Amino acid sequence: MSGSGAIRIGSRSEAETKIINLKSEANVENRLKYYRDEKGWSQGELARRLGVSRQTINAVETDKYDPSLPLALRMARLFGVAVPDLFIDHWEPVE
Repeated sequence: MSGSGAIRIGSRSEAETKIINLKSEANVENRLKYYRDEKGWSQGELARRLGVSRQTINAVETDKYDPSLPLALRMARLFGVAVPDLFIDHWEPVE
């Protein structure tokens, strides 16, 4: 892995390390907690409204899980915003 910029942490596999690197390179700002707090909802309440577990909401808010496209669309619709308002992608193409 030399030269790749990857840091092996504990017993993570090479595939897990690649996923971590991709997530750090993605540079996506997750605003789910902001919108949830604006509504005054707990993670459990948001989960109930979306038909997912509270653990799923926690994982999305803490950047441990990227929601599927259908879930991201439901989240955006529930808050009355566009998906890019919930998940702001700061990625810039390389020229």
